[in-house]
Amino acid sequence: MSDLKVAIVTGAGSGIGRACALGLMKAGFSLVLAGRRKDALEDTAQRGKAFGKSLVVPSDMTDPASIAALFAVTMKEFGRLDLLFNNAGVGTPPVPLEDLTLEQWQTTVNTNLTGPFLCTQHAFRIMKDQTPQGGRIINNGSISAYAPRPFSSPYTATKHAISGLTRATSLDGRAYNIACGQIDVGNAATEMTERMTAGVLQPRGDKMIEPRMDVQNVADAIVFMATRPLDANALFLNIMATQMPFVGRG
Repeated sequence: MSDLKVAIVTGAGSGIGRACALGLMKAGFSLVLAGRRKDALEDTAQRGKAFGKSLVVPSDMTDPASIAALFAVTMKEFGRLDLLFNNAGVGTPPVPLEDLTLEQWQTTVNTNLTGPFLCTQHAFRIMKDQTPQGGRIINNGSISAYAPRPFSSPYTATKHAISGLTRATSLDGRAYNIACGQIDVGNAATEMTERMTAGVLQPRGDKMIEPRMDVQNVADAIVFMATRPLDANALFLNIMATQMPFVGRG
């Protein structure tokens, strides 16, 4: 039997996606690198060249046809899928709830929720039908799946919904040896969180500089989740900067 292990990582061109893709390559996975920017994906592939094989597939998580093509290319190249990391996501401008436009809401929902749902559907069908049967799906939830930041209703709503998708996929996957878990990250040091070094709006109305952690901690956590045997599942795993203002009252 082949030892081939194939993983798709969405949003693999930067930040958490890139770090996790490289970590999975080091752990023995062949990677399908998905994301909007081909040049950024190729940079990730170049960085991982010494660790294993990767395939760059530019993809738009708001386009069902693009998502379908991503999984078709994966099957054509590798013939199976063992891991899907639904990582790609976007935020919305930090403006009052009543000032958000419908377009801003729908863009966030389409990317953060509908995209992962469609990816999960494709992965589920593949994992259900392949031999040996089964696989693993990991969703990027964020600590916003538990508590919101000020002026974040679209992002927070989608991340709460991702938790429901994780639970439902885990339940429906039992019959087919498909495990589904969720990683909830707090303040990983990436380009997206660079603004935290200048101060982040707090619920009491002031701003404070928030501590961050090395993104490698997230990659290590994903590798842990991804390499469990399929009779074990990390349903929810929270990895966060120890000193960030999340637990408690400040």
